[in-house]
Amino acid sequence: MNGAATNDTIAALASAVGQAGVAVVRVSGPDVPRIARCLIGRLPEARRAVLARFTDAAGQTIDQGVALYFAAPASFTGEHVLELQGHGSPVLVDELLARLVALGARLAGPGEFSQRAFLNDKLSLDQAEAIADAIAAGSRVSARAAIRSLEGAFAREIEALVEALIRLRVYTEAAIDFPDEDDVDFLGDGAIERRLAAITDDLAALRARAVQGAGFRDGLRLVILGRPNVGKSSLLNRLARRETAIVTEIAGTTRDVLHEQLSIDGLPLTLVDTAGLRETDDPVEAEGVRRARAEIAAADRVLLVIDDQAGLTLADRALLDEIPAEMGVTVVANKIDRSGAPAGAANIADRAGVRVAAIDGRGFDALAAHLKSLVGIEGDAEPAFVARRRHLAALDRAAAALAVGRERLVVDVAGDLLAEELRLAQAALGEITGQVSSDDLLGEIFSSFCIGK
Repeated sequence: MNGAATNDTIAALASAVGQAGVAVVRVSGPDVPRIARCLIGRLPEARRAVLARFTDAAGQTIDQGVALYFAAPASFTGEHVLELQGHGSPVLVDELLARLVALGARLAGPGEFSQRAFLNDKLSLDQAEAIADAIAAGSRVSARAAIRSLEGAFAREIEALVEALIRLRVYTEAAIDFPDEDDVDFLGDGAIERRLAAITDDLAALRARAVQGAGFRDGLRLVILGRPNVGKSSLLNRLARRETAIVTEIAGTTRDVLHEQLSIDGLPLTLVDTAGLRETDDPVEAEGVRRARAEIAAADRVLLVIDDQAGLTLADRALLDEIPAEMGVTVVANKIDRSGAPAGAANIADRAGVRVAAIDGRGFDALAAHLKSLVGIEGDAEPAFVARRRHLAALDRAAAALAVGRERLVVDVAGDLLAEELRLAQAALGEITGQVSSDDLLGEIFSSFCIGK
């Protein structure tokens, strides 16, 4: 078991807040059978829906609806669970929750149902996170990836790596404990190094898939940067497929930072249109320039828009110099309808670039493909599962431990030091599924969930 079993009973609205045709209230814990008998007069047969009256302490009807009972451990949380499906009136829901609290339940905190499922070995930690990701999915692609994670796609790959590490640890420990067995040099015969290399390759491949999953979960925050009047706002409008930004021939039209949330082939994007960076005496425009610089610092990548007719000018190069060296830049050469250049991917000033015409949409398929490639997705491929930044960090720690372990084996021929690095790699992977976790980590993860999950 991942953690200590809980001994209280929780209740919460599991459907959306507000008026609706149906509202679902979920109750989980050891007191569910008693609460059911007090509330609806009986404990329903497990997994069989019954029509019931939900009554108050005086026997008066609060609401009428469907009751479903799931007996422990065959439930989502692994505890006794009662689901009450009533009318979607906030007034009736509040009255029903008040009745449940009076019967001994307490209102659940964010993610507490999923946390109990994790603690009772019903879900791995990454599967629990996938529930929140499925609820928050901003596109069909990210939703499907979250469901695959919920079904265990990511966890199975982690478990396979952990099993391989355990087998290698056993082999390494045997080499340490029995160095002269059958006169075979276990540490020097190459078998351990080959197995270590295979695990390292598998881990690298898994990380590449995790990067895709994280990209589709988190999306990209892109700042559109460029000199005044090169078509930044037109680019934003074309990507958003609506007139989000004002477009004129007057330099400095965009005074403030504009944000647009959209999805390209399932990839969530936050586009930030900025004021043209230039020296100005206009205090309003100057504030827009200041905000633009702040947005650049918080971005995943900058789309530097230039006028393809003029090419990369000295002013464009000055903008490039203002972008932090570690920040990725894509040069978007706009207005090919005037320059006559072909649309599509191009190398522009030794940087990744795309030539487009915002006025008629030429080159935007290539731009979409380029943006997807930034998160490791080529063509119509979809991520195998959803992943989070903490997963990537854990995979990186595991990879670093394996790299150090190989050095200890090959350079130092130190089996005991290799064994310790293998243990550290296994521990890092265990953080992803929750085999190794701290209370602080669990609190941070489940606090971001909906109350009813």
